Amino acid sequence: AKFTNFTFDTRETKIISTYLLGAEQRWIVITCLEIAHVQSVARMANVEKKKLSRDDFHKQKELDEARKAGTAPAEQDEHGQDINPHIPQYVSQAPWYLGFDRPTLTHQRQDEDKLEKVAPLDEWERYKKGVNKNAPKAKKFRKGACTNCGAMTHKKSECVERPRKLGAKYTNKNIARDEFVPKDISELGYDGKHDRWRGYNPAEYQRVVNEYAKVEEEKRKMKAKQLREEKFQQRKEVEDTKEKDKEKAAGDESDSSSSDDEDGDEMKYAEQSNMISKIDTKNRVSVRNLRIREDTAKYLRNLDVNSAYYDPKTRTMRANPYEGKDPSAVPFAGDNFVRYTGDVVDIAQRQIFAWDATGKGEELHAQADPTLAEMMYKQYQGKKDDFKQNQQKSVLEKYGGEEHLKAPPKELLMAQSEHYVEYSKLGRVIKGQEKAIARSKYLEDQHPGNHTSVWGSYWHQGKWGFACCHSCIRESFCTGDRGKEAASASDANAILEADEHSKGESTEETRAITSREDAAEGTSAADESKAAEEEEVDDRSKSLVQLHKEQQQKTLEDAEEAARKDRKRKKKKDKKSKKHKKHRSHAPGSDSEDEDTKRSRKIKEAMEKQKAEDAAADKLLATDERSRGYGAISGSFEEPTEEEMEAFRLRQQRADDPMAQFMNKE
Repeated sequence: AKFTNFTFDTRETKIISTYLLGAEQRWIVITCLEIAHVQSVARMANVEKKKLSRDDFHKQKELDEARKAGTAPAEQDEHGQDINPHIPQYVSQAPWYLGFDRPTLTHQRQDEDKLEKVAPLDEWERYKKGVNKNAPKAKKFRKGACTNCGAMTHKKSECVERPRKLGAKYTNKNIARDEFVPKDISELGYDGKHDRWRGYNPAEYQRVVNEYAKVEEEKRKMKAKQLREEKFQQRKEVEDTKEKDKEKAAGDESDSSSSDDEDGDEMKYAEQSNMISKIDTKNRVSVRNLRIREDTAKYLRNLDVNSAYYDPKTRTMRANPYEGKDPSAVPFAGDNFVRYTGDVVDIAQRQIFAWDATGKGEELHAQADPTLAEMMYKQYQGKKDDFKQNQQKSVLEKYGGEEHLKAPPKELLMAQSEHYVEYSKLGRVIKGQEKAIARSKYLEDQHPGNHTSVWGSYWHQGKWGFACCHSCIRESFCTGDRGKEAASASDANAILEADEHSKGESTEETRAITSREDAAEGTSAADESKAAEEEEVDDRSKSLVQLHKEQQQKTLEDAEEAARKDRKRKKKKDKKSKKHKKHRSHAPGSDSEDEDTKRSRKIKEAMEKQKAEDAAADKLLATDERSRGYGAISGSFEEPTEEEMEAFRLRQQRADDPMAQFMNKE
């Protein structure tokens, strides 16, 4: 009711005030002005945004699709800049209360007036710091200056000079110069006010770069000097060796001077070839099968933005970054280069063959039935080669010229080749590269156990072995010539045994003669002398094998005699213990007891013994060491029996056993 005297002019969006309550109600007028402005803008927006007809809507939609496809020009804002047609409508459409009458993106941009201001990068050219030496130095204390040093640019509490006993205010001496005062930074934002590098000249960092460059240069010089010293030392060693060889060769009068020179050259090359290369621990040797930091990254091979594309997600660069160069001559030819080498091409050809066969009516799939696909591909290749050969043969038979196809290679037409290899008298390569030896997928030249030959280099009596020591045991250590002697000795023993078997009949006859001689001991002296002469004759005619057999027979007879005496002694003991035999037959551990039962009983006894030992050990560990008796920890160190080992394994509990928690601790 108090504002009935206010009237609104919608055309000029102004308030015509005819009556005011007071100055304290000015905010009411401002609020009314804002309401009137919003209402007028809303009316304009509603008038312009009428509902489109169906045809206009379809036309507008087709225009948007054409703009997205690039066939129609893009829409422009009030500044003449193109608006991206792919921007969603909820982003590009301005709110109704802003009152924009055409497409724009101003509502999405930040207001430049509200942007935070920062110091420019070239401020160091105008930014002055330190003392103003160009200004005249004051001779008297000035009012408002620092009472300590006399400068006008700061106060005593901000002075960084050493506190004087009597300040410049009282002495009027040594008045300090004024410092440069930076301009007002109130207009800068938070980051601009707290910028610690404000006013820094980037050219000053060149001094740090130059310092590190000098250090690197000195390191390079020291490294070059060290390499020169090492090279000089190696050359000196080679020359000393060469002089010694020449002195040895000069002592041989039979050799000519030319042969001496050739031998000296050969020894020189031999010295160089046998020289042991030194390993420098300072130089890092990296494995090249992985991507390490010393390798150049793929995206740094070619910095041109139009070169091969690098995919950062998969870390691949499929194309060749060195476009126009030979792929075999560049360090990296792209990841696709690997796809066209090795068996990749063969697999691709087989896949293409399967597709072609399927297109011609054959039911063939390279992955579903690879065996059939491989067989058909081989048949196809064979027929194709035969067809080419027949075709070539028919052409040659008709027109001739087969002799031109059998010409030697171009490299050998003039008996020349760039592959140069120089050999010594001993067949060693002096200069050039020796032909590479074909290697298999298995380990080669492996000499375990200090052997000098490989396993399988020796074959004897159906067994493989080492040729260096004639050992047929794979894990044996090399014994050299002694092993060969031992092997030959064992072979001699085997031959002796064979001879014994073949000459068994002669041995039996010898035994018969010996028995007859023993039986004829009571004969006359004439017969004894005659038998002795015959025995001497037989001894001369006996071979080493027969003598060895007789010695073994004598040893065997002595052993049988000793066993017979032991049996008699044991028989007497059995007679004495005959009274307790019945009781002993029913006791545990008797001969009538089964072997399994006996073993089970021994295992059980061993388990009980181990339990008792564990209990005694726990009791001993729980006792204070000062209360233990002398030798309390001492025990037996005998080798455990098989039953004791089985008892130990039965008492062990595995951590991965699911039933371990339900078992008794015992």
